[in-house]
Amino acid sequence: MVRLLALDPVAIGDLLWTPLLIIILKVVAIFAIGLLVTMFMVWFERKAIAGMQNRIGPNKAGPWGLLQTLADGIKLFFKEDLLPDRADRFVFKLAPYLAFVPAFLVWSVIPLGGDFSDGKNGIVTWFGEQTRVQLADPPVGILLVLALSSIAVYGIMLAGWSSGSKYPLLGSVRASAQMVSYEAALGLSIATVLLLAGTLSTSGIVANQDGFANWHVVSTGVVPFIIFLLAATAELNRPPFDLVEAEQELVGGFNTEYSSIRFGLFFLAEFMNTVTMSGIIVTLFWGGPQGLFDIPVIPGAIEGTIWFIAKVLLFLYVYVWFRATLPRFRYDQLMDLGWKILIPMSLGWFMLMAALRLGRDQDWNQAVVAIVSAVVLIVCAGLISLAMKVSRANREREGATF
Repeated sequence: MVRLLALDPVAIGDLLWTPLLIIILKVVAIFAIGLLVTMFMVWFERKAIAGMQNRIGPNKAGPWGLLQTLADGIKLFFKEDLLPDRADRFVFKLAPYLAFVPAFLVWSVIPLGGDFSDGKNGIVTWFGEQTRVQLADPPVGILLVLALSSIAVYGIMLAGWSSGSKYPLLGSVRASAQMVSYEAALGLSIATVLLLAGTLSTSGIVANQDGFANWHVVSTGVVPFIIFLLAATAELNRPPFDLVEAEQELVGGFNTEYSSIRFGLFFLAEFMNTVTMSGIIVTLFWGGPQGLFDIPVIPGAIEGTIWFIAKVLLFLYVYVWFRATLPRFRYDQLMDLGWKILIPMSLGWFMLMAALRLGRDQDWNQAVVAIVSAVVLIVCAGLISLAMKVSRANREREGATF
């Protein structure tokens, strides 16, 4: 029953004051750290891009400009809150929360630390009670992550529709098409991880990655990780896939009519989702809190948190690097990449991993299985390529007749 409810191990048995306080502490910590990390991410992105472009960046509000994000938030909070005359009032006010809240909820199932050495599976001892460094560990944790990431699509779609204006509506339709297109590739790359881990639990996925050779970025053959990174970037509407806010085409995208704190919620959601997705990438592919080596003196539980933070910071820098260096894709290029390349590639790689797994379980010759699977995938890729060429030729021929 405890597993079905996804309760913390500390809640097993009588829920006394100490376990209850530990759970409350985790909830408060996730909320507070989430806001602080988002503020840091905004400052970090502005400062890093400024360095790449030989500029100064924020440097006035607080030491090194660290309080600039707080100053911007205060400014947004006190700005006039506009509500368009033709807007659907309830949906217009609800949409920012549908984009912002799921980014916070995902952190409840991500292991933020813990001791995974010697089969401890992330269990630590706080105030004499055994617990995990995560709020909940449901047996379907990854499905919860996918469900919450999908809810953000509704926030963006409803924001554009409820504004009562054609430009936000066009932006929200484009955003929805983009995010849905990359959900399939995202899910198939996760399926490859689940095939090897044998569990949907996030802590179980981390526990399965004991040692660098077992990190899923290595054991799955790198390809699912690359697909996941590209699909996640597109789903986050981050450059070079930021077609949702292509200002030369859409004015400001789905949030054109928003102002004040509601615009601030969309702004926070974008950066919070970047941090959240980095945490998911680390959990799924890069061993989560598991490190490459033991850090001397530091206890195992704290060491896991240090490794987790270091890995997340690495991917945050990668996202900033993307923004600073890569040009924006055209919309047709974006959709072609999702539907014609990433989805077939992720499906083919999943089938290859499944065939190898089945061959190992059935004691088949692994070399023969790999060769046959590779031949089948090459033939399928050739057929897809041929179909695309025929379709392109038909479109050009039909276009020439008009």
